[in-house]
Amino acid sequence: MLKIPLGKSDFETIRQNGYFYADKTKFLYQLLAINYPFFLSRPRRFGKSLLVSALKAINQGRCDLY
Repeated sequence: MLKIPLGKSDFETIRQNGYFYADKTKFLYQLLAINYPFFLSRPRRFGKSLLVSALKAINQGRCDLY
């Protein structure tokens, strides 16, 4: 059974330590393909830091984490 990453917001840590992660990579690539500035507005505690961490991993070529 996978652990739930409560309080964890670093994408690489979550993937490397076997925490549950709902893979939204397809949507991240679509977001990056837009090539247009966007404003990300989400309520508190809804994964903004994790999203930014995942985008950072993608841009650094860390796709082996998927």
